[in-house]
Amino acid sequence: MTIKERQPLVELRSVSKSFGQNAALKAVSLKGWPSSIHAVTGENGAGKSTLMKLLAGVHQPDSGEILLQGRRAALGTPAKARRAGVSTVFQELTILPNLTVAENLCLGRELTRGGLLNLRALRHEAVQVLQRTGIALGPDRLCGTLSVGEQQLLEIAKGLHSEADIFIFDEPTAPLNRAEVDQLETLLRALKDQGKLVFYISHRLEEIFRFCDTVTVLKDGAHVATQPIESLTPDALVALMVGRELEALFPERPAHVPDVPALQVEHLKATPHSPPVSFMLRRGEIVGIAGLEGQGQREIIRSLAGAQERSGGTVRIWADGGHNIAVAPGSVAAAVRCGVALLPEDRKGEGLYLDLSIEDNIWLGPLRQTPLWRRAPRAPDLVRRLADRMGLRTPPAQPVGSLSGGNQQKAMLGRWLAADVQILLVEQPTRGVDVGAKAEIYELLRRFTAEGGTILAVSGDLPELIGLCDRILVVRGGAIVADVPAHSATEELLLGHALRSESPHEATA
Repeated sequence: MTIKERQPLVELRSVSKSFGQNAALKAVSLKGWPSSIHAVTGENGAGKSTLMKLLAGVHQPDSGEILLQGRRAALGTPAKARRAGVSTVFQELTILPNLTVAENLCLGRELTRGGLLNLRALRHEAVQVLQRTGIALGPDRLCGTLSVGEQQLLEIAKGLHSEADIFIFDEPTAPLNRAEVDQLETLLRALKDQGKLVFYISHRLEEIFRFCDTVTVLKDGAHVATQPIESLTPDALVALMVGRELEALFPERPAHVPDVPALQVEHLKATPHSPPVSFMLRRGEIVGIAGLEGQGQREIIRSLAGAQERSGGTVRIWADGGHNIAVAPGSVAAAVRCGVALLPEDRKGEGLYLDLSIEDNIWLGPLRQTPLWRRAPRAPDLVRRLADRMGLRTPPAQPVGSLSGGNQQKAMLGRWLAADVQILLVEQPTRGVDVGAKAEIYELLRRFTAEGGTILAVSGDLPELIGLCDRILVVRGGAIVADVPAHSATEELLLGHALRSESPHEATA
């Protein structure tokens, strides 16, 4: 019996959902089968999360119907959806920091004895779940001490704790490192082998092709296609999502970058045990840093930004007229005053004030350069011009925490454009950003360099570095082992430099 001859575990028939005047879903139909990992993808605002929230009982459809194992289901609340066999791991974490791992894991499923909480039984059950899922977290550990990645793994364990047939994972890998992503893959494969259905919401092409066997594409709330993953290529999937191929996401490189220095790094030691590195950035260019995870890329870029005190070496900024100034080590404020700013990878935790408005977040850039004794200036016209330039179409008074990942990244970029910095240090330029917003961010970064700015970017996405950058520095063991022109770079070439076993040597640009 083929998969199509069996009954689907889930069928959504012509479901529609509106929020006020906004039609989030327009008569979308979808089937999900047993023993399947089914990707649901599309740009931000495509409707993928709304569609899955109908199945999770968070929202109810305005029209259409939902069938579970061939029977019409009324999933009026998340609790009803759970009782019907639907388990959801949402993108937003729901971990309570003042409870232990075991207490969070069993929250809502508390074991009692004589009307009192049975802590011994609760801990025993938590240990069993953690062992079964292979998640190495101590059951007595207070959740306020967990990293974001560890909290996400605990969310996943909570979802797997339920005896469900249908699992929904909403962007689960955003805070995970490489080892944790590998662990998630093992868990997903185990669910598939057990005959479960997994809906995997993501816009990360690598994960979709790595994990999933089927993909559904939504655009503007409508169903575009559902296809087996083996029938698609990354370019074809991007074309379904945004109407253009992968290469078209990157702006054209300049034919020539003037040999005008912008930043000179001499014998920089990012940590006491790091080898010294030297390189130069030029005006008008985007330089990438590639390498396997944990090879020192992050330490280099953060020591340049003053976010981490360096252990040696000098960093000089070249200004108009050819003179240069040294940037003081270990001072973000000093770096900003010299025209150097960091866009951190964790924009929610380190980059943005989520409760403040778009306008306030952008204006914090110029405020960095304002002495404490001066009255804080305001320039709403400048903020509006920057918002228009970056394609931020939401009102400036809207809290930045309510924005999509792409718009949050634009707001963080707008902060430093308002401060008129000349060098941007960017960690993971488009992590957690949908494909359409990636193209907009790439265009903004290239426009910044076309106007005389300079960018140094760290990314674990090699195609991104190859498509975006003019040069790529490869780091291994904390040292720069290669300086590769991006137009001649390939993933194989960059990985070859990153993986070679001979003693790393320093390359000077």
